[in-house]
Amino acid sequence: MIDKIKIVLVLFALGLGGCASQPVSEQVKQEQNDSPAQNEGQPERDEQPELSGEESNTDPLESINRLVWDFNFEVLDRFLVKPLTKGYVAVTPQFVRTGLLNASENLSEPASAVNNLLQGKPVDSLTSVGRFLVNSTIGIVGIFDVASELGMKVKEEDFGEVLGVWGLGTGPYLMLPALGPSDFRSFTGTVVDNVYWPMTVLEDPYVIGATVIKVLETRASLLDQEALLERSTDQYLFVRDAYFQRLAFKVSDGKLDVKTEDELEEEEEDFSNFEELFKDM
Repeated sequence: MIDKIKIVLVLFALGLGGCASQPVSEQVKQEQNDSPAQNEGQPERDEQPELSGEESNTDPLESINRLVWDFNFEVLDRFLVKPLTKGYVAVTPQFVRTGLLNASENLSEPASAVNNLLQGKPVDSLTSVGRFLVNSTIGIVGIFDVASELGMKVKEEDFGEVLGVWGLGTGPYLMLPALGPSDFRSFTGTVVDNVYWPMTVLEDPYVIGATVIKVLETRASLLDQEALLERSTDQYLFVRDAYFQRLAFKVSDGKLDVKTEDELEEEEEDFSNFEELFKDM
């Protein structure tokens, strides 16, 4: 279950992830743009846009989840993850960090190839295969992202997204100890992703090392975004809503059916006109 840390450990720190096909820093910016809380400086759950393709954010375990959230955020992140991240950033040159992150992410390309194929995206699947072959050879086990320079962009997908595309709901929200925000669908998807090659043939130290690098780099990208969470009147709700928005964004490949303010006003006007017509009749 090591890869579970990769996906959600950093989310308990700030609860913000992003589109899987973007660099980490761009993912954070994208998630902020998707979240209505950015403009107001505090969460407004009643004003959250309705996300098509995902059921409502049910949280029947909220009382337990809140206790786990307090432990994750107030203890683990404050006294372990955040200090380690700051130390890592301070002592590691940027080019070394970039190379380590590239090599770590390269291990996920075979899983992305399978998951893209299961979603009916053969071109993206071939792109993931090509990226793995090019970066593992010319890029020296993935240290250098040669594939991106050749025009083969990241097409990262996990099995949880596959289940979402197939119509399986997320299920209840889960705040897991040390692992952070999750749900039954994503948890199941992570289990499946861990049985893909090459994760099953690598020795544990390599898998753990790759996971730690991803966690530290993602957490580092969020250091400057902490004020957004601190301004929230209810940090737990803010993280939960951002998490479900991220899931919907990933499953739909960024094509959410979110109505704009103008569209909502137009619908309201049309309804008013219909109501007046009904009264006249």
